[in-house]
This record gives sequence, structure tokens and C-alpha cells, in this order.
Amino acid sequence: MRDLIVAGNWKMNKTVDEAVILVQELSERISEESVGEVKVVVSPPYVVLPQVISELWDNSMVSVAAQNCHENESGAFTGEVSAKMLQSIEADAVILGHSERREYFGETNEIIAAKVDAALENNLVPIFCCGEVLEQRQDGSFFNVVKSQIVEGLFHLDNDAFSMVVIAYEPVWAIGTGETASPEQAQEMHAFIRGVVTEKYGHEIAENTSVLYGGSCKPGNAQELFANPDVDGGLIGGASLKADDFVAIIEALKNK
Repeated sequence: MRDLIVAGNWKMNKTVDEAVILVQELSERISEESVGEVKVVVSPPYVVLPQVISELWDNSMVSVAAQNCHENESGAFTGEVSAKMLQSIEADAVILGHSERREYFGETNEIIAAKVDAALENNLVPIFCCGEVLEQRQDGSFFNVVKSQIVEGLFHLDNDAFSMVVIAYEPVWAIGTGETASPEQAQEMHAFIRGVVTEKYGHEIAENTSVLYGGSCKPGNAQELFANPDVDGGLIGGASLKADDFVAIIEALKNK
């Protein structure tokens, strides 16, 4: 049985004081009773990771992910953070291949594949992002684009390693634009992704791989999106910055 997951990507938001306030609000409201089987993840900026981890130390219901890591363990890479460093502060996971990293920082499938390896070597769960831009959605190449990202970014892994990965589908054209993929479009792509995984790793592993939706999921559309059989939760952006909205999304998944 695959995990149901709500992961909040804070992006470049929240000072230390603001982050502490948010996680305190979340911690007060997130318990085994309130979330049920849903796994909750928060992903703050590097600078506040230690404080967030400390604040959540006694709340086993919330995991902490970094927003990126470097593919090398150490070296002359000014401004970068390695998976080994994240492990040393007891982070649980790391988001890799986010559309913003691909677009703004030129991350290729090859680079992301190396980052996946680094994460797994340091016992971090990779939350692997894939998705198409508007032009690719419009010209009909979106299935091929997403398949290539998955094949080139993940399919070098053996069965055991792949089983640690969470996939997040981002319709890039629906991020920060106010647009949202319809529930039917989300289900179509999630089912396609599961089919691609099945071809490589077989039915059992594919059925146990969590595939999250990462395109402007909000309290108002979460329930409809999560009702789809192949949508196993969400990678949440702006709505993760407000405790009320984030908790509402968790509750929508709990009722799936």
C-alpha cells in the first residue's frame, strides 16, 4: 500500500522567527488523530532547517525535507549544501528536480540523477519532481517529456533504491499562474507515470510508489484532485505557508 503524503515546499519564504511560528502552529494541530494515515512533510529553506527540525523533534507525525542538495559530498562548491550535511542535521528527505531548479539553474536529468544517488546514499528520501511547461502541453509532447525525465533521472536505480523514491508531478504551466490542471488531466498523467514505472519495475513496485500532484493545489480544489485513484497527495507551494490552508489540504487527503 502506497503512502498518502502532503509535502509543503516553502520555497524562498520565511525568516527563522516566521518559520518557528508556522511549525509551532502546525505542530499544535497535527497529531496521529488529526492526520490519520497521511504523512506530512515540510520543506523550509536551508537557513531555517535546524530550527524547524528542533521544533518538530517531539512530533513524529511531521517529517522535514530540504529543497535541494548538491550531487557531491563536499568540495569547492560555494553556496551549495550536500546530502551528507543534510543527514548530519537529521533531515528526512530532499526535493530534487523541481521545475524551478530545472528552469532557473539549468539542472539536467543527468545532474538530478546524481543528486538522487547522493540523497539515497545518505538515507534521505528523494521527492523527485517531473513535469511539462506550457509549450510542451500545447504541442502534445508532454507525455514524452515526463517519461524522459523519469527514465533519465531514476531508472538507473535498482528495485530497492527506487522503492525509496516519491514522485511529484508538476504541470509547470499551472504553478504560480492561478491555473490548475483539471482533476482529469492530473489523473491522466499520474496513471501514465505509474504505467512508466510498471514497465521498468513491475506492477508491485509501481503500485507502492507514491505520486504527488504539484500544481497549485489549494484547500478549494484539494478534495477533487485527491479523489483520483492515482493521486496520492500533493507537493504544496503557497498554501503550505499558512497553517490553516496546509491543515485543510491534509484533511482533504485524510478523507480520500
